[in-house]
Amino acid sequence: MLSGAGAMALIGMAGCSTQTLELPQLQLDDVTTGSVRPIRPAISVDKNITGPDVMYASLSDGGFEVPAVPYLKVKPEFRRQIVVDKTGEAPGTIVVHLQERMLYLVQPGGEAIRYGVGIGKDGFRWSGRANIQYGKEWPVWTPPPEMIQRKPELVKWQGGQPGGLTNPLGARALYIFQSGKDTGYRIHGSPEWWSIGQAMSSGCVRLINQDIIDLYSRVSKKNPVVVV
Repeated sequence: MLSGAGAMALIGMAGCSTQTLELPQLQLDDVTTGSVRPIRPAISVDKNITGPDVMYASLSDGGFEVPAVPYLKVKPEFRRQIVVDKTGEAPGTIVVHLQERMLYLVQPGGEAIRYGVGIGKDGFRWSGRANIQYGKEWPVWTPPPEMIQRKPELVKWQGGQPGGLTNPLGARALYIFQSGKDTGYRIHGSPEWWSIGQAMSSGCVRLINQDIIDLYSRVSKKNPVVVV
């Protein structure tokens, strides 16, 4: 009733006055909702980016049973997720931010898939622009001679450690080349999920095995790589 009375009063005012009320006088917002730009792009839905209990569950792959990751012990920001892209790079580019300990796979539409990573210790880091030359599933790991000098116990693998659950390269490896030459650096998986977010490798970028399997499935093996 009060609303009706108010409406009638407004009509009455309009009928008694010879002055037409304009929108600015009524202080009404005449901007249509559709014309308001969103604060940020809408985040899309990806069937492989769900809850951590699903993303980091155990799985069978290449004849191996990859164990589940106790994801509650991994900081939430280091778990796989879709974010608004802030890199400014073209879709398909892999951007590794060393200080953040994050890897971004740039997507169309202003988004990126973000993964937490472990990086190299001081003195073992590389940065620059390059490309993924090729990738391997359950790769063989061959320690370089200088690593064997530092850790003589690795001499048993100088001919290569077969792929497997204890292999330092994990379930997948992406090989980084610059100007057609192997940089010696890799983006790879790791059975040591607790190393994500830390600087403790010999220069390579490491991901949780479940994350490198996901990343590997999304790249063409020739993607540009930016490490900053």
